[in-house]
Amino acid sequence: MELKQLQYFMAICEELHFTRAAEKMGVSAPNISQQIRRLEEELGVLLFDRMGKTIVLTEAGAILHEHGAAVFVHLQQANDAISDLKQMHGGSLSIGVLPGDADLMFNALLLNFHQTYPTIALSLLETTKITEQVLDRSIDVGVTIGPVIDERLTSIPLFHEEFSLAVSTNDPLATESFVPLNRLPALKMVMFPPDHQSRKLIDRFCKDKGFTLQPHMVTTTLSSLLQMVQSGVGACVLPRLLLDNLHNKDIKVLHLRNPTPSQDICLIYRSDRYVGYAMRTFIKTLRAYIETVINHAKSS
Repeated sequence: MELKQLQYFMAICEELHFTRAAEKMGVSAPNISQQIRRLEEELGVLLFDRMGKTIVLTEAGAILHEHGAAVFVHLQQANDAISDLKQMHGGSLSIGVLPGDADLMFNALLLNFHQTYPTIALSLLETTKITEQVLDRSIDVGVTIGPVIDERLTSIPLFHEEFSLAVSTNDPLATESFVPLNRLPALKMVMFPPDHQSRKLIDRFCKDKGFTLQPHMVTTTLSSLLQMVQSGVGACVLPRLLLDNLHNKDIKVLHLRNPTPSQDICLIYRSDRYVGYAMRTFIKTLRAYIETVINHAKSS
């Protein structure tokens, strides 16, 4: 069995059409048909049932397809490992995060990472389809809400994220240490739009308690949200880690109780991909950064 024959076979499996597979591989239809016939003769079995213009995999074809896919995964891993070696501690990495998380978590991390590892090129993409894009390889790793249960993915827990209420230090609420969640409807709220991941979380917790928030103002940026809180326009709900690390003397952070909105954050990547220097370094740096932020928040 030749590698080229296996490539032709896999292309036909994807297209289920000899002519389209031939076009995809840049060869003629008779050529690809001849190679598949030779492969079938060598194996002594039919790989496809041909019913007019329609073809389907035989049982033997299905077995070859499963093992063929594994062969090309291993070949890609070998190629990635060699490329990683040739780049001598360089490389590139694409990272998917949920909308808004670039502002909430990653800006400072990426700046520090670039200063420490200038030979690694990072690209950050905000997307609501992190799992799908990691699976289709359009991004290398994703930071998303856990748990993510999929045997095709490796999931690394990062941290448990709680949300708190931010108010102006001039607000009467600033003298309190916590606020029950069901008190939020009585407050002037400034919030992200409904499609923002943080807003979705808050709306879900509020809905579970039997009410819906009607924000006084809505903004798409974290900086304007914080400015409105600081100016006393209204209160907002944001991740506790973010608020604790702002050290803004004009903003008071209050615990939300009964319940406390929270979620688990994890990092995911394809289990079959080679974890090269760039990815290993980013994961190590991200975990250390999160630990530092958590410890800093506890000590402040």
